[in-house]
Formats: sequence, C-alpha cells, structure tokens
Amino acid sequence: MSGPVRAVCFDLLSALLDSWTLWDDVAESLGPLGSRALGRPWRRRYLERTAATGTYAPYLEIVSAAASDVGLPREAARLLDERWDTLEPWPDVLPGLSALELPRAVVTNCSEDLGRRAVDRVGAAFDVVVTAERAGAYKPDGAPYRLAARELGIPLEDIAYLAGSAFDAAGAERHGLRVTWVNRLADPRPIGFHGPILDSLRTWWPAFG
Repeated sequence: MSGPVRAVCFDLLSALLDSWTLWDDVAESLGPLGSRALGRPWRRRYLERTAATGTYAPYLEIVSAAASDVGLPREAARLLDERWDTLEPWPDVLPGLSALELPRAVVTNCSEDLGRRAVDRVGAAFDVVVTAERAGAYKPDGAPYRLAARELGIPLEDIAYLAGSAFDAAGAERHGLRVTWVNRLADPRPIGFHGPILDSLRTWWPAFG
C-alpha cells in the first residue's frame, strides 16, 4: 500500500456528523422514561449490534433493540427518525471537505432513507454514497467497503478511509483500506487495528489538500 491515495472514503454518522448529541437529545426527550445519561450507552450498544449483525436487517429495528438493551423505551427509535434532520457536522469537517480535491465517498451503517438524509446534513457533495441497506450488510462486513471501491472505480488499497468507530477502524483496515480513526470520544484502540488515531481532523486534512 505504498502508492498514492486516489480517493477518500468516510464513515458518516460518527466521523463527519455529531450523531452522539442527537442520541443524547432523544434519550433526554423521553421524559421520565429516559435520561440524557443513557444517550451514549444507547449509541454504543447500537454500534455493537450493527457490528455483529452482518447481513442487513432494518436499521431502526436495531436502534430500537439497542434502546431496550440500555433501559430506554423502544419508541426512542421513532423519535430518532423524527429528529434525524437535526444532525450537524463536526466543526472540523466542512473546512477540510472544501479543500479536498480527490474523489470522495461515504460508507454508512444505516438505511437508504436515513443515509441520504444524513449526507444532506453534511452540506457537501460526495461522488459515492453507500449505505448498509444498499450493500446488503453492515460494516465491518466487507460488502459496503467493496461496493464503495467498485463505484469509485478505485482499488481498496488506493483509498484513504476515515473511520468513526473502533469496529469500523479495525474492519476497514482488515479489508485493505488505508485507515485513520478519528476517535472523538477517546475510546481504547481496538485489537487488530494498526493505523493512526486522531482526536480531530485538523491535522488529517492537509495530507489530502
């Protein structure tokens, strides 16, 4: 993997968008049935469930089951859907994307509908958008990464990948991408991941400018 990077691919819901705040807000909005303190555990449990699911299953059903796992009512998933269009990009995202001249893609673990709506919330254009629903499987299964590479027309090993979770970082690296993990929550390094870890993208963007 010593040749030039020919495209950049992104996780969407963790690396580019601050979905953690949305999960917190929804958990808090449930009143006596919820708590803002359960937003982050719910989000982490959803990540665990998607990482273990493999073949695509309805996204909001997984979100609902994760809510139940941490003691939130299953209606939390419906409220998440209703508030989806309040997602916001992290502050370091748009300045970097505006200077990025390479082809770019996103690979996201959600449905087609929510994936497209989330891309709209970034406020930047992408050449390829791959959702778990369209790929037929959830990351870290290889199908979403391979579909993005095929639609970009670029081999996996020539694509820089920005992961947003530990599962995604290890999985994308295992499938041959050049992975950097933006670890905004200071989580521990996953077993088997050897790439660089950053807490923001400020020092990452210049490599592709």
